[in-house]
Amino acid sequence: MPLEFVGKSLALSHAGVDATTASLGVAAAELWTLMTVETAGCGFLPDRRAPIRYERHIFHRLTGGRFDDGDISDPSPGGYGPGGAPQYTRLAKAIALDRAAALKSTSWGLGQIMGENCSVAGFGDVASMVDAMSASEDAQLAAIGTFLKSSRLDEALRRHDWTTLAKGYNGPSYQKNQYDTRLAAAYQKLAAGSVPDLNVRTAQLYLTYRGFNPGPVDGMMGLRTRQAIAAFQASRGLPATGLPDEDLLVALQPAAN
Repeated sequence: MPLEFVGKSLALSHAGVDATTASLGVAAAELWTLMTVETAGCGFLPDRRAPIRYERHIFHRLTGGRFDDGDISDPSPGGYGPGGAPQYTRLAKAIALDRAAALKSTSWGLGQIMGENCSVAGFGDVASMVDAMSASEDAQLAAIGTFLKSSRLDEALRRHDWTTLAKGYNGPSYQKNQYDTRLAAAYQKLAAGSVPDLNVRTAQLYLTYRGFNPGPVDGMMGLRTRQAIAAFQASRGLPATGLPDEDLLVALQPAAN
């Protein structure tokens, strides 16, 4: 049976990045700063679902505590369990109780935007937001841009006012996990070096879907990525160049779900 929440799962594109940077009036490094801190810069898991985190205290609030069990619903935050696919197991338990509240109690995609903030991110309802998050990283990035503008945090991003951005984006407890410090450090690294190469990153993401293990989806060409590309090329009868050329990216394109 196909997994729920698997859509087209398309990688971030130049057009997507350009549209959001233009909308916010920032460079790519500013966007990558936020994405790096939130999700290590990758908007899909190997199984092609968007990364999520289920928040039991929000589910408690949205459902009036009707389902409190200390696990899926509880007035206090925490109890997250492992990241990645196990978060969908927790979400599924909540969906069985109240689907809309469960989706709203979950953060989604590159920017980990809470489902309950769907309207702030530009969506008519949470189901539409989840569909977009499942479709592409471009849609995930566009939602970040809309959320920042709607929340009037775009100016803080342009000024590199990481404290204001952290408080508005991560909440009043941002200092507990040093969110502002992590944003500042990520930006310094990105500004001093370079942002991910999108062609390399696209190849890495799609190779990961196919089980070729290119290493982290970071847009950096390393030995593991080169070997994974060459292995895939050889498996498809393509010249094993180890380079992310156009033929490779076309051959790797994931099938629509």
